[in-house]
Amino acid sequence: MSENKIEIRNLHKAFGRKVVLDGVDLDVVKGESLVVIGGSGTGKSVLIKCIQGLLRPEEGSIKIDDEEVVGINEEQKEKLHSKMGMLFQGGALFDSLSVWENVAFDMIENKKVNKKTAKNEAIRVLRSVGLAPDVADLSPSELSGGMQKRVGLARAIASRPEIIFFDEPTTGLDPIMADVINDLIIESVKGLGATALTITHDMASARKIADKIAMLYKGKIIWQGTVKEMDKTDNPYVRQFINGSSQGPIKVEI
Repeated sequence: MSENKIEIRNLHKAFGRKVVLDGVDLDVVKGESLVVIGGSGTGKSVLIKCIQGLLRPEEGSIKIDDEEVVGINEEQKEKLHSKMGMLFQGGALFDSLSVWENVAFDMIENKKVNKKTAKNEAIRVLRSVGLAPDVADLSPSELSGGMQKRVGLARAIASRPEIIFFDEPTTGLDPIMADVINDLIIESVKGLGATALTITHDMASARKIADKIAMLYKGKIIWQGTVKEMDKTDNPYVRQFINGSSQGPIKVEI
């Protein structure tokens, strides 16, 4: 058995003439937190969607637990998705459902847990992300941005997934709330023993939650290593990105 939870080789994905992924090679070790950094429009979200089976690449291999997932059928996809949790960039909570129903969505819809048991479990998970039980019956629109992120995190971990994806988890949050969310992500991932894959351009977040960091640029992983290695690298693309400099090899199209 491989020590990798996710193994990606020579992954290609294009939309018409626009090549988004151009031969991505990437490993995510079991129980590790990998953060993929890169500018807007570099294909980070497309990478996650390919791993989840929501997009089909033109070429390449994606293995999860040593099993190929490119081209699997709908039944196999459902089995795959039961291993996964996701915290979406905007929270993506269902407005028509209460907070607890959002958290318990997978339990009720897919695992057919009865509503009373599901609500009790949802309240327990909400507590684990620092939200009091009286939040459970509110609607998402009654919550602040930071609280909505916590509910999104609670939903992502409620079914005890083996793999959790975090899509720009700190976007739109002030620095203190962003740090609170980072701490909760670390606690949640370690508590479950899950493997985490985060995409972000927030370097403070990346430094805090990453065991390893990989940089995606022009459809390829151009660098990977630990946070310490990142701070010492002389790779000009990485240096420019982590320092937020307009000067360097990465040209911003205006």
